[in-house]
Amino acid sequence: MPAQLRALRSRIRSVKSTAKITRAQELIAAARISGAQQRLAAATPYAAQVTRAVTALMTHHVRLDHALLNERPDASRVAVLLITSDRGFCGAFNQNVLRQGEHLAARLRDEGSEPVFYLTGQKAVDRFRFRGVTPAGQWSGFSGRPVYNQAEEIGRTLREAFDTPTAEGGVGGVHVVYTEFESMLTQRLVVRRVLPLEVVDAEPGEGDGWVPPAFDFEPTPDVVLDGLLRQYVNGRIWHMLLESAAAEHAARRAAMMAATDNANALVDRLTREANEARQEEITMELSEIVGSANALSEGDGER
Repeated sequence: MPAQLRALRSRIRSVKSTAKITRAQELIAAARISGAQQRLAAATPYAAQVTRAVTALMTHHVRLDHALLNERPDASRVAVLLITSDRGFCGAFNQNVLRQGEHLAARLRDEGSEPVFYLTGQKAVDRFRFRGVTPAGQWSGFSGRPVYNQAEEIGRTLREAFDTPTAEGGVGGVHVVYTEFESMLTQRLVVRRVLPLEVVDAEPGEGDGWVPPAFDFEPTPDVVLDGLLRQYVNGRIWHMLLESAAAEHAARRAAMMAATDNANALVDRLTREANEARQEEITMELSEIVGSANALSEGDGER
């Protein structure tokens, strides 16, 4: 019994230490969510303005053509960008992205396309390395706080792959699997096609009432369209990285909160078990004392 009590007390101390760690991780994640939300909110107007500029250009110059807008006749190879985190302790955040990537790859194979993977986040890199799969591109070390230069590098790599014919190692399309931040408690898994771009011409009076203005473009609409579409791709990648960063912190906060609650519940249960073991130990000691006293009393009576 003393050995069992010592084991319970040791486990209680261990679980309490774990609860302190998970609580600290929860507080850190909660503090980082607000910063990630602010960065996401700050980047949203830029993405919206680029989208409006592209929409205005395409609406008033409907005959414009660009390689990033054209469906490729040969889509035998399709790029799949998986956006995961560098760190763990965020529940099923990474597993959901990787699992959805596998489902998307299976669907592409059924359609006759070979998926070509590009990875962001150390968790995706480790998963592919464990399986012996070499991705076409990988980036890590910035999932919690991405910067625009990294989004620009990813966008440039994907555009170069899209501009290259599939027979020469290029791709006929680009899909992105990432997690979108909706609220502190809700994150939504998203699969979105980035290339070829889908630009919808706006009609007067649609949406928020914004009417595309008729700009005069210099040097030419073709050159402006090329620059805008490249910025458009970078902006979409950048927005996805920011969404994923905010969702990562929210998922980590929720996971660590659940872990802390579970640890506290386990401590309560182990404390009850330790109290019961201590009561049994005291009862046994009292029984031994009473038995010894009775034996001494019977010995004195016989004499």
